[in-house]
Amino acid sequence: MLSREGCGLCQEMVAELSVYAAREGCSLTVTDVDRDPLMARRYGLKVPVLFLDGEMVCHGVLDWDALAAHRRATRRADDPTRLV
Repeated sequence: MLSREGCGLCQEMVAELSVYAAREGCSLTVTDVDRDPLMARRYGLKVPVLFLDGEMVCHGVLDWDALAAHRRATRRADDPTRLV
């Protein structure tokens, strides 16, 4: 997930995903979008941005339906618990 320090929407998405990840046995990685100028230009106005296996799932607010669809489509036998 791409986030930004001081972003209320980012904090909300992290809180929601943390509960989800704990319940589902997934891991959540949060990256500051401003650490890389290219990422900041590309995604800075969209934060928070959730990715799953390198594909954008949603941005701005957590889209539970899109997350579920991506999890079903991208679940891999070698690592079924990975949420990035």
